[in-house]
Amino acid sequence: MIISAEHSIDTSTEIESSSRRVSFAENHPNEEEEEQALLQHQHSSNNNNVPLLLQPSYARSKSMIFDELKNFRICLKWCALDHSSCVGKLISYVAFIFFTIVVPLFSSLFVQVPASAPEDDPISFNKLVQLPESGLAFIAFFTLSSFFRRYGLRQLLFLDALQEDTTYVRRGYTRELEKAFRYLAYIILPSFFMELAHKIIFFSAVKISAPHISPGFPLNSIVFVFVLVSWVYRTGVFLLVCVLFRLTCELQKLRFEGVHKLFEGCGSEAGVIFKEHVRIRRQLWVTSHRYRFFIIGCVVTITVSQLGALLLVLASKSDKTFFNSGDLLICSAVQLSGFFLCILGAARITHRAQGIVSIATRWHMLVTNASAESEQCKPQVSEGLAGDSDSDDSSKIHISVIPRQLSSFQTRQSLVTYLQHNHGGITLYGYSLDRGLLHTLFAFEFSLVLWILSKVYSKISIVDHGE
Repeated sequence: MIISAEHSIDTSTEIESSSRRVSFAENHPNEEEEEQALLQHQHSSNNNNVPLLLQPSYARSKSMIFDELKNFRICLKWCALDHSSCVGKLISYVAFIFFTIVVPLFSSLFVQVPASAPEDDPISFNKLVQLPESGLAFIAFFTLSSFFRRYGLRQLLFLDALQEDTTYVRRGYTRELEKAFRYLAYIILPSFFMELAHKIIFFSAVKISAPHISPGFPLNSIVFVFVLVSWVYRTGVFLLVCVLFRLTCELQKLRFEGVHKLFEGCGSEAGVIFKEHVRIRRQLWVTSHRYRFFIIGCVVTITVSQLGALLLVLASKSDKTFFNSGDLLICSAVQLSGFFLCILGAARITHRAQGIVSIATRWHMLVTNASAESEQCKPQVSEGLAGDSDSDDSSKIHISVIPRQLSSFQTRQSLVTYLQHNHGGITLYGYSLDRGLLHTLFAFEFSLVLWILSKVYSKISIVDHGE
């Protein structure tokens, strides 16, 4: 009876080898569901400790509130560049018109220099500065507006494509996102303090007089605040686009470093390298197409403003002081900082793109040599790599070859031929933004400077000869 009673109890036991736990299916029918819920909870808690760019769920199409783009959204809102809603667009366009057109125009037209001022005409250089600052802000603002209307912030920064990249690239891009605003602060903060000191001296010596405003109204203080805010707005919009461009170039640089790692080890396959290079090549073309109007517009605006300022400064006979030339100095520093931030970033990524050919050629040579003499594989590989001692050259590769896993000679040769004809980086209408183009641009600018100096010198010589 005891045995039958024991057998009458219908229990099914499952012994898990991993946890050695006995579960009674009859007494706990929902235990499997509870275990699945517990595993999901543990998985979600572990994901909270992982950077968002490394989580599998990062392949979403919409941004979350607390992610790596939080600083960008805060900056866009403070700069009145939030185009995520109709109200945000309206505020953005109103702020752009007010701070880029109205405030500079008002400060240029209604400033009067009293007789007790330390300088005769400090306003001429101030008017000269307003045009290029507003011009660069105009180019940058409509570039950002076009980006947000067509792509959005995530697609602009290629964040949706990061799910196809390695952990190394995603971690590096996370660090670059964190460092992006440091470059912005390194340029804006010193320039802002210099601009603040200059405006304090400037508005303490000049007088603002506008029609239909009583003399007792504190117009100088109000215009002083609006002029400072206008300078921060125009400078911030211009430098923000420069930082976005540099950040995009840094992502492609990390991806090229990932391609360099594909050449290492015995798992280097020509087909995998080809697919990754085609993907990077496509994104470089998209980046060049998006920013070409901004880069060309900045080059023309900065060149005309700098050469025009040089010509007017050399032609002016008044003494040059911080009071009458401070705006010109600060404007030139900001323009050249943003310009070099873009140009040097483009030149670096183009240099990496062109350097991939030498890496592929060396990899092809080493693998072919190792397949021919497999018994001497390791000595030849070490000898082939010991000749390059440049610490800054990213073309150093270290491979260990297993002959039975080598790709065919024809496939590797096809890959090298493809890379030789597709090694461009950032381009402007077919012209690569590499170091050669930078040298050409420098020679052109230097020739213009010498031409202006020759004209000014000849004019001074004629005046002195006539006297």
